[in-house]
Amino acid sequence: MWVFPLAAALVAAVFAGLLVKRNIPKRRPHETAWAIALLLFAGGSFAMFLGVLSGWTSADYRAYWLLGAVLNVPFLALGELYLLVRTAWVRSAALLLLIFGTSFAFNRVRTALVAVSALSVRLPLGRDVWANDKFVLHLAQIYAYPTYTFLIAGTLWSAWKMRSQPNLRDRFVGTLQIAIGATVVAAGSAFAATGFLPGFSITLAVGIYVMFRGFLRASRPVPVRTGEPAPAAGPNPSGATPTPET
Repeated sequence: MWVFPLAAALVAAVFAGLLVKRNIPKRRPHETAWAIALLLFAGGSFAMFLGVLSGWTSADYRAYWLLGAVLNVPFLALGELYLLVRTAWVRSAALLLLIFGTSFAFNRVRTALVAVSALSVRLPLGRDVWANDKFVLHLAQIYAYPTYTFLIAGTLWSAWKMRSQPNLRDRFVGTLQIAIGATVVAAGSAFAATGFLPGFSITLAVGIYVMFRGFLRASRPVPVRTGEPAPAAGPNPSGATPTPET
């Protein structure tokens, strides 16, 4: 089952690279936030690949938990907020809050006591690994649940706005694919909570692939109707993109 987390890591890394490339000629803050989130997702998936392939270490599990379960969804939500909210002070406040939250989570996961005996299985359960530090166990829920809700709500709202515009069909369908892929990854958390490695591994790979396909479709050039200016570049007018791995 190590091939699936490796595939998820590679697809996420390619996805992030595409976003970085798009940002070179023209800065898009929302895509920068998404690129960071995808790199975190890639890092968490790669840590899982190493753990499944050759046995888990404390360092592998800390990276898997911090990057995949705790931090990547908030960065995705930050990108969504950048698209939905234009007020400068709100954007700045959200960025500062996330920087603080990232620093706090990094320090807590880095210093948390790991129950080494729980790492002997192919997919360790968070409740067993963090049996001596319940706060770190719940840190994933504290960070991911509200930001995932905001992310999906914003994505679906964006798709709804585009539903009746024929020239935005690719963006509409691509946005829905991104939401579906995000939900597949999130649903995989149920497998992680029960230690079912095949289900979790496959949902990671499938979810990130569906999101990648959605982004590619949403990024297609928009047909310009006669007499109308071309719409702004970007995956969609209001936003959409990936989600959690817990």
